[in-house]
Amino acid sequence: MKRITIILSCGLSLLLQTSTALTKNETGAPAYVFPSTASLMPRPLDHGGKIEMKYDGFNRETIVTLKRMLITCGAAKGMESTIHGTCVSFVASLHCPGVQLDHVRYAKLQLIFESKDWDRRHPLDERDLAVVADDEQFKLGTMALVKHGVDRTQLIDVMREVLDVSVPYQTFNKIARAQTVEMKVGKTMFELQEKNIAALRDLNNRVKLQ
Repeated sequence: MKRITIILSCGLSLLLQTSTALTKNETGAPAYVFPSTASLMPRPLDHGGKIEMKYDGFNRETIVTLKRMLITCGAAKGMESTIHGTCVSFVASLHCPGVQLDHVRYAKLQLIFESKDWDRRHPLDERDLAVVADDEQFKLGTMALVKHGVDRTQLIDVMREVLDVSVPYQTFNKIARAQTVEMKVGKTMFELQEKNIAALRDLNNRVKLQ
């Protein structure tokens, strides 16, 4: 019985030595350990935006929407008289016919302007939207007035103006893939932040046709 115990002890010791040797290379340094599959997965974009997807049964389309996201509050390019003291936010959505994400019928861009000064609104002749994505310029037409009024949910009354425009998906795709994006509505000009562009790119990646 004692002999069997000695044999088992020797075998276990040899097994441990072999296992240790397999984890070292010829120089005695620890061998490379492959990372787990989870660590190889790409990290999600940290842009802070919120993206939702829903099916609209009335219009029979699937809509993927980047919810309202702040662009700037006054620190923007353009004429100071039209942007100073104004907060600009945007919403973007992709509209896919039916229950699918393989084909986008069109995209929609919505801009929200908030200011304490009602004179900062955009009259009809100052609602043309132009976008410069990297070095390419797009004239996206006249934005429609969705609504304007006073927001009394804040501590002071704030004028809110909402404008939107529908654009071809091919144009949106180029904008979402750009490194820099500038927008101009009438005399108001501003540049998207890095996180805004990252959110647009994330939205664009939710559909298969790109």
